Amino acid sequence: MEAYDKRKHSVGGTTLHTCHPCRRAVPYRIYGVIHTCGILALMYHHVNSLLTADTTLITSLLLFSDVILAFMWATSASLRFNPVHRSEYPEMYAAKPKQDFPKLDVFICTANPYKEPPMMVVNTALSAMAYDYPSDKISVYVSDDGGSSLTLFALMEAAKFSKRWLPYCKNNNFQDRSPEVYFSSKSHTWNDEADNLKMMYEDMKSRVEHVVDSGKVETEYITCDQFRGVFDLWTQKFTRQEHPTIIQVLQNSETDVDDSGKYIMPNLIYVSREKSKVSPHHFKAGALNTLLRVSGVMTNSPVILTLDCDMYSNDPTTPVRALCYLNLTDPKIKSGLGFVQFPQKFQGVRENDIYACEYKRLFDINMIGFDGLMGPNHVGTGCFFNRRVFYGPPSNMISAQIDELNPNRIADKSIEAKDVLELAHNVAGCSYEYNTNWGSKMGFRYGSLVEDYYTGYMLHCEGWRSVFCSPKRAAFCGDVPKSLIDVVSQQKRWAIGLLEVSISRYSPLTFGIKSMGILMGIGYCQYAFWAFWSIPLIVYGVLPQLALLYGVSVFPKSSDPWFWLYIFLFFGAYAQDLLDFVLEGGTYGGWWNDQRMWMIRGFTSFFFGSIEFTLKTLNLSTHGFNLTSKANGDDEQGKRYEKEIFDFGPPSSMFLPLTAAAIVNLFAFVWGTYGFFIWGERLVLELMLASFAAVNCLPIYEAMMLRNDAGKLPKRASLSAGILTFALIVSGYFFLK
Repeated sequence: MEAYDKRKHSVGGTTLHTCHPCRRAVPYRIYGVIHTCGILALMYHHVNSLLTADTTLITSLLLFSDVILAFMWATSASLRFNPVHRSEYPEMYAAKPKQDFPKLDVFICTANPYKEPPMMVVNTALSAMAYDYPSDKISVYVSDDGGSSLTLFALMEAAKFSKRWLPYCKNNNFQDRSPEVYFSSKSHTWNDEADNLKMMYEDMKSRVEHVVDSGKVETEYITCDQFRGVFDLWTQKFTRQEHPTIIQVLQNSETDVDDSGKYIMPNLIYVSREKSKVSPHHFKAGALNTLLRVSGVMTNSPVILTLDCDMYSNDPTTPVRALCYLNLTDPKIKSGLGFVQFPQKFQGVRENDIYACEYKRLFDINMIGFDGLMGPNHVGTGCFFNRRVFYGPPSNMISAQIDELNPNRIADKSIEAKDVLELAHNVAGCSYEYNTNWGSKMGFRYGSLVEDYYTGYMLHCEGWRSVFCSPKRAAFCGDVPKSLIDVVSQQKRWAIGLLEVSISRYSPLTFGIKSMGILMGIGYCQYAFWAFWSIPLIVYGVLPQLALLYGVSVFPKSSDPWFWLYIFLFFGAYAQDLLDFVLEGGTYGGWWNDQRMWMIRGFTSFFFGSIEFTLKTLNLSTHGFNLTSKANGDDEQGKRYEKEIFDFGPPSSMFLPLTAAAIVNLFAFVWGTYGFFIWGERLVLELMLASFAAVNCLPIYEAMMLRNDAGKLPKRASLSAGILTFALIVSGYFFLK
């Protein structure tokens, strides 16, 4: 392993971090062998049944589903081979002289002021500007891919407020550096200064929200002559899809100090790349590559932090914590470590997390498994990169076209120098990437809607390593969706983007295994083939239930020895998953909701994502980047979330198969319970499966029949699902008889 993967790592005799293998790794390996034997036995049973049984089509469907389930289990087993936990000691690094701290560029991306409120962006920017880090070495770049004057105005207000807010943070040394979080907290001691700051913040907030509501920046709100002419760029010809490059330095560490004159202020730069209707936009990856080039020209910091606009910093020591691994003064680490990934955490999540929005498996369980191999994948936010990682493999740097974009160059000119700004505008142009390696071999990678997964995956394939850093206090926090439609719509986009990677020449199943080894390659398949979950979930969610309705057996009866193999595989897999979930800080109720949401995704996100990807591949439709709304829902929606009541949101066809399957399982459970006294042991497994599914579908039944609030399933959706259920039952008669 590399130096940073050793159990104890020291620089100059100072321990910066330690690594601890998980104790459950060895038992998991033993169980993995036993479970694999069970899977092989099940495959033998299916093949034998296929050769001897009359129900060839049913057996084939079950065999195909079990092959997919076995493959997906193997992907999770590879991540249980060597899980590790890490600890870091930021206080040891913080003792170093301040001049030894590397410069830090922070990238914050936003695209729509109505789906991503500007005040949310402001709080994220302010929380990063207020890090316990030399302010003159921090540069915050905000990419506004929507080119909105509303967002620029909000950041101008944030720059003014920061001159009071940052000194207050540093003088009082508290941890909540997001003003919205700090002023809404009841745990802080209040004084006159805090009261005055809160009034200033509320005034700023009201001005920004007024501008957003009115949809334009009125002249009287522009109090600084320096920025007055900037808004003249927003003419009638200016649109989201077509507009010039806008780069505005809102704060310069070389000239700006706080109101008391004591503290240097960090850089704050607004960037909106040039857009043209005839040029590809590449969505978020294109915006990030623009920030890479613009920041390379202006500051060229060796360390880059990427943040979503709703993921505010929750711990002011986070950069120092990351530098415990990404120590650029250590040549052994510098040559191999590409990035340090922090998990995504969310505020306001209920203990049992009804929508499984914490993605505990994605952001915690799988991460420690990846960390014991080559390191975790990039998850789009909360990641500290070595800038060098975007310019080719560790051993072979790709030409950056111009000297000003060389990652090793020291930027020694003012960020407001005329030639610097001219070059920054040039590299932000929509035609700059033509006939270059940007997006293919350099920068964030194009070709998938999930640019974070694809970029991290390709970096690992090139030989870069990464580290998972998960401190007790969350480094970054964001908001979770409060309605089910927002959750499944976001994950449908993820499913499409992941399919774009899995069904390509760079598939983890082929290219990944060849480049990274079998464990890491198979581990990446855990995500790449997400959409394939829809096949076994739909087959096992409908076929045995239809068989139960007609008294047809598709599983072994309880006196058959093969019956116990099904029991062992089902309960073994679920028990292991539950153990993972609880040991990584989850609750039993949270696990139940997590596995229920997995089934819901199979009938919604994964199913519709597969359809949309197939239609796009056949050139029968196109899909784009549908931004998930980060705006808070209404009060009633929030109350339902607090009470852990499902909110289905506006009517959507995505819930039609899910609701139909829920009805089929309810009918099968009722009829199977009655028929149990007639059939006896013959259909026990079918009845157990229908019972398990029906219990998971309780929120759907409640939303269909027992609720009258705005978050229930619309009557039209229930009626349509009823018609589809009737069609399934009728077709099941011809299929099974």
